[in-house]
Amino acid sequence: MESALPAPDQPVNKQRRSRVKVVWLALLCCLVFLVIWGFVIEPSRLILRETQITLPACPASLKGLRIAVISDLHAGSPYITIDKIYRIVETTNAAQPDLILLPGDFVIQGVPGGSFMDPEVIASALKGLRARFGVFATLGNHDWWYNARRVKESLETAGILVIENDSAMIERNGATIWIAGIADKWEGNPDIASALARVDNSGPVIAFTHNPDIFPSIPAKVALTIAGHTHGGQVALPIIGRPIVPSEFGERYAAGHIVEGGKHLFVASGIGTSILPVRFRVPPEISLLTIN
Repeated sequence: MESALPAPDQPVNKQRRSRVKVVWLALLCCLVFLVIWGFVIEPSRLILRETQITLPACPASLKGLRIAVISDLHAGSPYITIDKIYRIVETTNAAQPDLILLPGDFVIQGVPGGSFMDPEVIASALKGLRARFGVFATLGNHDWWYNARRVKESLETAGILVIENDSAMIERNGATIWIAGIADKWEGNPDIASALARVDNSGPVIAFTHNPDIFPSIPAKVALTIAGHTHGGQVALPIIGRPIVPSEFGERYAAGHIVEGGKHLFVASGIGTSILPVRFRVPPEISLLTIN
């Protein structure tokens, strides 16, 4: 009796199943890599990103001014240890900025894998920051949610001037520059008029605040506004963009240099993480701005 011959398409089916398995395995490997990159590798990085800010009719007092922006430190979130903060300080100082601005959110609330760090400990590490014209800070919504007074006192004890709805004057090459700090839009009762009340026509104004959503209300007399808060969305997907940006304007003020109606805004992507300890294509960064 003759044995039955295998159907001629069986080897083809086996090859197809093998190819499908290879494809699924490749996709699984890609997914695992992306998870590791987003939750481990990228959040643990630190870069110094330099940006040229070109202002029309730039006043001589601002030309060549180098501003380091360290935003959304969220000390105690995954990978933002005390040693990391010392590294941030060292990297910033090595860049020799003329001015250092810290636009808030020094502490954390409930980040998975995080460990709360007292503001006194954070401020003690930041005390090492050095800039020719000083180090200034505003508070963010997380600082208010925790204890704004304690965060402010800790920073000022460390020699960092906290400006909330007020301004300070510095002199560069014999000319005046005004630094105006505006309180956080969500929690700090921002008052632009009070922040600019002492500002006269003696020099240009650089304003800084935590939340960039206040930018449409900033008057044209302000040469440059600097903010943080958004973390650049923490995740920036190709084609899709940034799925989550904590702003009523969506991605409009997500990150980088924005020009609207002749006014200039720079939004720093920041250092730490909030809600989820993830960053993808938005590495933790110290922003170094050069005005020209």
